[in-house]
Amino acid sequence: MIFIARLARTTLPNPPRPALATNRRRIFPSCFKPSPSERTMTMNMISNLRGAAATGRGLVAVRAEAQPKTPASIPELATAFEAFKATHTQQLDEIKAGREDVVTKDKLETINAALSELQAAVDEQAKITAAAKLGNGAVIGDIQGDPEYTAAFKQHMRKGDNADSDIKAAMQKGTDADGGYLAPIEWDRTIGEKLKKISPMRAESRVITISGAGFKKFFSDRNVGSGWVGETASRPTTATPQIGQVEFQPGELYANPAISQGLLDDAAVDLEQWLSSEVDTEFARQEGIAFLSGDGSNKPHGVLTYVEGAANATRHPYGAIKVLNSGAAAAFTGDGFLDLMYDLPSEYAQNAKLFINRLAMGSARKLKDGQNNYLWQPSYASGQPQTLGGAPVVEMTDMPPVAAGNIAALYGDMEATYLVVDRIGIRVLRDPFTNKPFVHFYTTKRVGGGVHNPEPMRALRIGTGT
Repeated sequence: MIFIARLARTTLPNPPRPALATNRRRIFPSCFKPSPSERTMTMNMISNLRGAAATGRGLVAVRAEAQPKTPASIPELATAFEAFKATHTQQLDEIKAGREDVVTKDKLETINAALSELQAAVDEQAKITAAAKLGNGAVIGDIQGDPEYTAAFKQHMRKGDNADSDIKAAMQKGTDADGGYLAPIEWDRTIGEKLKKISPMRAESRVITISGAGFKKFFSDRNVGSGWVGETASRPTTATPQIGQVEFQPGELYANPAISQGLLDDAAVDLEQWLSSEVDTEFARQEGIAFLSGDGSNKPHGVLTYVEGAANATRHPYGAIKVLNSGAAAAFTGDGFLDLMYDLPSEYAQNAKLFINRLAMGSARKLKDGQNNYLWQPSYASGQPQTLGGAPVVEMTDMPPVAAGNIAALYGDMEATYLVVDRIGIRVLRDPFTNKPFVHFYTTKRVGGGVHNPEPMRALRIGTGT
């Protein structure tokens, strides 16, 4: 759709100025109707935008002859939002006049999709910048890295049973009871940090590392008696609090990447980088599903299973995550979001964020407050998130879509709500026989998770009533 190419040529001062009516008419003419060739070109442009963000080089211009943009690309995002507001206002005016134009509707959805792509690219750039600041220390808790074992592990990956005898001897300290060898501690950290970059639930939750079989957290029922007495008055016996517990039992994630023996023999191949890049995407995909909706059977208990009426609503001593309705049978409403946000206790509001999937965000983008202002606002500075009603937005692919009865949004402090439990020790089993001439590395990681406090979170269900 050709409007994106024109949008790329238009700059907007930061902060943006609202008086852009003339430019909007030029960028989005009323006769706009993309041809099939323009649609194809626009899809290629959007693919280029996403690819540029993934490489960390910033957004590239959608015109073939243009030079790469600066990493933030905030002016493009702000200009697109101004165009979105103008077109949405035009659509609302047409609906009020009883003459909704299909061309206007198509144009609005196209701009909305482009806004989502631009915001996603800006968010990805922020992740890359934040990741660059992470340390590379090979320490987890009090466990230090072992350079000798790391070197031996690399040789084992390359040569297997053909490794020298001293290499085999050094590998004995990493032998796992279930077969294979434990990856070096610094490799464990590398994979964990990569998962944190690409898994929004892991990035927002509290993460602890254990070395045992499981983790138990104890909770008081807060039933502590108290009162006021005089200096010499008797002290009556008070109630004694009861202790409950929640257990977090890790399940096992696995991946089975393959590499040719020729590449293994190449000393220039970074085996740590190769293994982490092969397994982190698959691990992150499985974790994203389990942390939200996992049933706890050989996997984490998902946060959505703790809401009122769900499978784990009675699992925690403090009760279930409170649910509020959106205010419409099959859609979001502005009042629904405001009710959701103001229902959260004030002590948790400072770190609260809105968790929602991308398609649902497209619907929420059209909402306005009582003063006709849009609740959604784009990123206006590099590293700052998009917001809805002033709350930072975190896009989670595996959140349910907007449909009657679905929990389509969560709002609260996820770090104070959800606990991810990593058991230290990524196990790697070398298999050169199953798929010759490739060598497989059957890789497993034990991960658990569940709600450790339901009070800092609220859930929004699509529906009416109380």
